[in-house]
Amino acid sequence: MKLLAYLDPGSSTLIIQAVLGGAAGAAVLFKTMGSKFSRKNKSEEVAETSDTAEAAEPTTHNPTAD
Repeated sequence: MKLLAYLDPGSSTLIIQAVLGGAAGAAVLFKTMGSKFSRKNKSEEVAETSDTAEAAEPTTHNPTAD
C-alpha cells in the first residue's frame, strides 16, 4: 500500500498559520464580546444607583430649565 500524502514545509506552515489565525480571531471575538457584556453590566449598575439616588432626593420642577 502506497502513501500518497506528503507534508512539505509550505504545507505545515500553512496549517500552523491557520491554527494561529483562528486562535487570534477567537481571542479578538471574546475580547470584544466581553467588553460589550461588561459595559452593559456597568450601565445597569449605574442605572440602579441613579434610581436609588433619585428616590432618596426629591426633585422639584424648574420651569426655566425647559
